[in-house]
Amino acid sequence: MAQSPTPTDTPVVTASAPWHALDPRVAYEVLRLRVDVFVVEQQCPYPELDGRDIEPRTEHRWVHPEGAPDDVLAYLRVLDDTTGEGPRVARVGRVVTAPRARGRRLADRLVADVVTELGADSDVVLDAQSHLAGWYARHGFVRDGDDFVEDGIPHTPMRRPRG
Repeated sequence: MAQSPTPTDTPVVTASAPWHALDPRVAYEVLRLRVDVFVVEQQCPYPELDGRDIEPRTEHRWVHPEGAPDDVLAYLRVLDDTTGEGPRVARVGRVVTAPRARGRRLADRLVADVVTELGADSDVVLDAQSHLAGWYARHGFVRDGDDFVEDGIPHTPMRRPRG
């Protein structure tokens, strides 16, 4: 798995899969990226492995250079938070871009794809790190409650209603 900077002119593609269908190398690189950014870079020791990755309806989405699916440049996961009757609720989380791939709008691409694909039939919710609430607002998300602190980081609950 290449960890050197990826040239900005390298074509990239998106992929998605449930946990059980992920190639082990992809799964490893997804977890490594999440730990490298959320735990190490953000200096936030927390239980990154929360059990939700392996839920049957969890979808893992990532961007990689064409022909190198285990070179994870950006990632997010979509959880099914539907409870009882009513519309489906899709929860977006773990949105992350590898430091070497930042500035290429790869996470924008992933979030836009989720909103396009799921937004017509599902409410899409997330807990944004508060400094990123404006970025999520560009994708149609609005505040959906009071800010809170999780693992020492301020968060803003946000929702993009279906339709």
